[in-house]
Amino acid sequence: MISETPQASISAEAAKRSHRRWRWRMAKDALARHGVAAGGLGVIVAILLIFFYLLYVVVPLFKSAETEAVASYALPAPAAGATAYLAMEEQAEIGARFTAQGHVVFFRVHDGAVVLDESVTLPAGVTITSVGTGIPARGVVAYGLSNGQALVVRQVYRVSFPGNQRTITPALEYPLGEAPVLIDAAGRALSRIAVQGDGDQTTLLAYTADGELVLSNLHREESFLGDSDSVETVSAVLPRPPGAVEYILLDPEQRHAYFASADGELHFYDIGDKSSPRLIQRLRVVPQGNRITALRFLTGGTSLLVGESSGVISQWFPVRDARNNMVLTRIRDFTDQRGGVTAIAAEFARKGFLAADSQGKVGIYHTTAQRTLTVAKVSQTPLVNLAVAPRADALLAEGGDGQMHFWRIHNEHPEVSWSALWGKVWYEGYGEPSYTWQSSSASNDFESKFSLVPISFGTLKAAFYAMILAAPLAILGAIFTAHFMAPRMRRVVKPSVEVMEALPTVILGFLAGLWLAPFVEDSLPGIVTLLLVVPLGIVIVAYIWAQLPGRVRHWVPEGWEAALLVPVVLLLSWASLALSPVFETAFFGGDIRQWLTNEMGLAFDQRNSLVVGLAMGFAVIPTIFSIAEDAIFGVPKHLANGSLALGATPWQTLWRVVLLTASPGIFSALMIGFGRAVGETMIVLMATGNTPVMDWSIFQGMRTLSANIAVEMPESEVNSTHYRVLFLAALVLFMFTFFFNTMAELVRQRLRRKYSSL
Repeated sequence: MISETPQASISAEAAKRSHRRWRWRMAKDALARHGVAAGGLGVIVAILLIFFYLLYVVVPLFKSAETEAVASYALPAPAAGATAYLAMEEQAEIGARFTAQGHVVFFRVHDGAVVLDESVTLPAGVTITSVGTGIPARGVVAYGLSNGQALVVRQVYRVSFPGNQRTITPALEYPLGEAPVLIDAAGRALSRIAVQGDGDQTTLLAYTADGELVLSNLHREESFLGDSDSVETVSAVLPRPPGAVEYILLDPEQRHAYFASADGELHFYDIGDKSSPRLIQRLRVVPQGNRITALRFLTGGTSLLVGESSGVISQWFPVRDARNNMVLTRIRDFTDQRGGVTAIAAEFARKGFLAADSQGKVGIYHTTAQRTLTVAKVSQTPLVNLAVAPRADALLAEGGDGQMHFWRIHNEHPEVSWSALWGKVWYEGYGEPSYTWQSSSASNDFESKFSLVPISFGTLKAAFYAMILAAPLAILGAIFTAHFMAPRMRRVVKPSVEVMEALPTVILGFLAGLWLAPFVEDSLPGIVTLLLVVPLGIVIVAYIWAQLPGRVRHWVPEGWEAALLVPVVLLLSWASLALSPVFETAFFGGDIRQWLTNEMGLAFDQRNSLVVGLAMGFAVIPTIFSIAEDAIFGVPKHLANGSLALGATPWQTLWRVVLLTASPGIFSALMIGFGRAVGETMIVLMATGNTPVMDWSIFQGMRTLSANIAVEMPESEVNSTHYRVLFLAALVLFMFTFFFNTMAELVRQRLRRKYSSL
């Protein structure tokens, strides 16, 4: 038996240790591989979760309205007379039926039970000849009387909580007193009447039985000591229209009046001066052969809704023409109902409305979005009266058979449609269709403007101007640093540039807004000169350096030539800025901003695209430079050495070999830099005017998607339309970055396959 030698024992032990180390290395490799794979999957899952959460918030914007029948019952208190006007209170619990006999019947909308039947007090021998209303939100109703007088009432609802249970108590008030007010001094019956009041001023318009148009304006003035009020009355007679007046409307501001005949002739009056009204326009608002069957204001009183016997509903509002005259213009039509329109009810706080027709259907529409949300069959007989709850969550409709129908409405986001988000929309008060973002206003009559086009445009504009500055500097700097610069100098330059990326963008935005923007405004000629002169000066100095004798050029070690450009750049920059006042005086009359406005027709905003380009370009340069420099420096040395050995010059080698091989990485650097610019928030938030305008001018500002979200998200109501549209803007931004990154990866892979054989 042969025993093991000490050397053999040591070798076996070493082999075991080596095997254990190999197994441990394999385990670590496997762990790292699975960890990287898990991390990558985690990133993908996180991105997908973000995407689906954004969709979850955004999808409800595009749902149509839903309606649900709740109750149908016989007309409450039919003995009170036929309904002249129908209304509901805010909680959609109590309805009101104003009759032509002077009764006001308050009833529970769920079952028709009468809560209160109150009648107005009229002078002896006087009858009601017409009923008119103001805007529904004020609840004012006017009764025209047979003696030329009018009685104005207002419905009010008092809410109390006895025993912690809500109780709504309806009542009538008399804003002008319980005694009727005189409208027509001749005492003629008022066959049509309209009213508007805002507390201090009330205007009534009436059409008398013999075809006269009369106006009465009552202005209440409180005494200086507050012990008594005086009422000043102004009366006027308007020019008589040629046909019979069927509809009278008075806008809430009491500045314009509209009179229309059933055959479609409409007269538009200016009554701003109550003592001398004047006719602005006379026009036909329905095609020949059609008739006006309903005429109402949209909320705010700017737009008219004209219902036709053909079932078409058109929207009209005043637009200034080429001569600066206000002209009623047909803006858009809604054609989803086939029966003649019998009643229109405008929503209280949105630019939506409901329309009833002769086929018993009710359509729900929104004007700004030009959207038909739903058309529901409510009754088997034609509908004659229609009311919508102040919160637009319920409707009350009266059929021709004497049945009342109460329906619930779920219609959270009618303002949003594809055309409202991405198309030109003709908004009230605008001279033409436009792309506009304006999400809020101090007025409840405001028409929300949710066009994503101007803020998407601003995002691309900001990124474009940032890339104009950043891409050439970063790519050319990366080329020189990786291919020509001395290693010792590269070890200083590359980390220094990469440290720039660590600067907080909020600091850059702060400096850009408070220091750079005023500096650019004061030194605009010098800034423009600097951007032109410095590149040209570098080229000239480089050419001169190349023409110097070799013994002079050899004083500077190879790869250190860039150090010579530092004083050149500083000198040219100083000279450009120092001569800025001289240039401004010599070429721009001493004020370049006035010159741009008067001579070039370009408006100048202090926080403009030039400021954003300089600040955001500075922030993007390190990203592009670092990735591109790594790609160029990573090109195998044997490729460049082989090219040089075959007689190619360094520039030919760079152009034909190095850049082609590094092109996937360079392209990725550009796309990542562009994505970085698209998603930037703080710089564009602080360095632009945040005005959502669509103008490529470098002297105008912009508003970007990210800045818009940052500015408005804290002010938006959770789950409101505004809130969800901001999430939609985030989704658009997400899709922007996803698209550019995907395209970058596809192009990068194609370039890698194309040049992988080098």
